[in-house]
Amino acid sequence: MKFQIPIGPQHPALKEPISLRMTVEGEIIRDADLRLGYNHRGLEKLAEQKTWIQNIYLTERICGICSHSHTTCYVQGVEKLMEIEPPKRGQYIRYLVSELERVHSHLLWLGVAGHEAGFDSFFMYTWRDREIVMDILETISGNRVHYGINTIGGVRRDLDEQQVKHILDSLAILRERSEYYQHLGTNEPSFVARLAGVGYLSREDAIALCAVGPTVRASGVPMDVRKDDPYGIYGEVPFEVCTADTCDVLGRTVVRIKELFQCYNIIEYLLKNLPSGPVAVRAPRRAKPNEVVSRYEAPRGENIHYIKSNGTDKPERLKVRAPTLGNYAATIKMLKNGFIADVPLIFAAIDPCICCAERAVALVDARSGQERIISMNALKKLSRQVSAGNARKREAEWPL
Repeated sequence: MKFQIPIGPQHPALKEPISLRMTVEGEIIRDADLRLGYNHRGLEKLAEQKTWIQNIYLTERICGICSHSHTTCYVQGVEKLMEIEPPKRGQYIRYLVSELERVHSHLLWLGVAGHEAGFDSFFMYTWRDREIVMDILETISGNRVHYGINTIGGVRRDLDEQQVKHILDSLAILRERSEYYQHLGTNEPSFVARLAGVGYLSREDAIALCAVGPTVRASGVPMDVRKDDPYGIYGEVPFEVCTADTCDVLGRTVVRIKELFQCYNIIEYLLKNLPSGPVAVRAPRRAKPNEVVSRYEAPRGENIHYIKSNGTDKPERLKVRAPTLGNYAATIKMLKNGFIADVPLIFAAIDPCICCAERAVALVDARSGQERIISMNALKKLSRQVSAGNARKREAEWPL
């Protein structure tokens, strides 16, 4: 017998609101449905009312964990529109912060994976070491979450020798501890048994469903924007694309642990080859009428910003395709034929950021079938009408 189990939009396993509806047969998931729209903030529309420089502040708040990813993707696109190129030193510092953010994101995810698998010691260890990365980012930018280091034409802060030494010393500690995590994550019997075979996604399905980031690489597909379409300084930086062939949550864990070491190598290369010179160039206030697509390999996968200019000091259109949105179709495939008890682990394996990938909900008139736009004031008025109607109904049913 089949029946539906709703998970969300409010659920202890979900840190952000999203609705998952599982069609189950016994303990087995036969079908899954994802419903969005509970966390929409209208940032794309808001960006049309802000200047190019103000939108850096806005895009940084699309996501807290990968805030630098969105600002970098945005400023890369704006720099193309304005036909300017940041100085080499500014680019090195920009992508140094990118790799530090990747380390902190992967350590955060490893902790979440450990927690979802019931391995809370692993969670405590990785989050302890994530603090080292957060301290480095605070040393560079003055902030731990929204770094505020990007600007159009370069970066806002420079590095001195003392900061470089501090980063390299901290990196040595992180490398040593990550080697322990690599051994633990691939050899601890109970942890491996909990992850192996869960959330299976074949290579063919990963490609067909356009999965991105560690999710697609764990299915044996060496897909990484930094290699496939190099941007910034990645064309001259030596690194390898990490993959796994197990096609499950264990593979996604292994890929992220491997990527930690590649990040350490990239960071060391950038610091040891840091060129001299300015960190930014002056950018014009307006961009010529044009449009551009900016691609960036965020910790969760490929991040895409479409930016259109109309010749003014504000964008005509900003469209964001975050990595989580690209992985939703693959997530539904991973959930099918799995156990209901594996849902939190499978969903966590894509490292979802719901607010990044959120989309507006279309209101469709059930009688006419037509879509309509409703303002916030109209929505509040409608809510009050429904509340008043429900109150009258309760009074009629319970007169005493």
